Amino acid sequence: MAEITAAAVAKLREMTNVGMMDCKKALIETNGDLSAAVDLLRKKGIASAANKAGRTAREGIIAQFIAPGARVGVLVEINCETDFVARNDLFRTFGEDVAKKLAENPAVDLEADRVAAFTKLRENIKIARSHRIEVSGNGLVAAYIHTGAKVGVLVEVTAGKESTVACEEFKQLVKDITLQIAAGSPSVVSREQVNVDVLNKEREIAAAQFKDKPPQAIAKIVEGKLEKFFQTCCLVDQGFVKRNSEISVKEHIATVAKQLGDEISVRCFTRFQVGDAPAA
Repeated sequence: MAEITAAAVAKLREMTNVGMMDCKKALIETNGDLSAAVDLLRKKGIASAANKAGRTAREGIIAQFIAPGARVGVLVEINCETDFVARNDLFRTFGEDVAKKLAENPAVDLEADRVAAFTKLRENIKIARSHRIEVSGNGLVAAYIHTGAKVGVLVEVTAGKESTVACEEFKQLVKDITLQIAAGSPSVVSREQVNVDVLNKEREIAAAQFKDKPPQAIAKIVEGKLEKFFQTCCLVDQGFVKRNSEISVKEHIATVAKQLGDEISVRCFTRFQVGDAPAA
């Protein structure tokens, strides 16, 4: 049996917000497998779905650039060693310059820029990740950087007619969607995009929580749990935050589309949060 260290127990507690003894028991049952221990605790109904595994505590900022015409946009995470540097104007300007250069040329070599930033700031600087969106057809790309520059969003919203893109109602909708993504932290646009393996695991966990109930009841409970899961992870199924979740994002988009006599959809989005980039 694998040795269950205090560090492993502490890590599982951080990931699940479950008591130390329950974490230790779960690790013993799963032979030290952190991922399996999280699933076990969720099946017992004492852990949330939030899994912070793989996250690291890095300082830095999220920066963005939207090209004139709003058809090309870039979101980038730049890491540094201290929050003091992350708040430095030189560092923030460097992030904005990186985003602009990536928008102009996705294959640009930024190593000389990174070294120059290191020379000025005397901290290790890392361009952790970036995402570039270029609109095809009718639509806009927009970005939002939350106060403090620790969270950033990039989204593409499309329309059926070219005239719609110029409407203020459409532009406001796109802006509202960036705010929604920042606040709601969805992982996909719609439920059709949820990974099958993720969906099957959610079904398995929900069923395990109510295994003593009749099969018919379990089926209904599982569907209810899945609906709540979709409302959390799928952008268009989330409650629209600007209306205090009285309607869904999907319903709000449909209302604006009807007003403009067009079809509007969110094609894709990216949400970066400092420190959430996968470990290299």
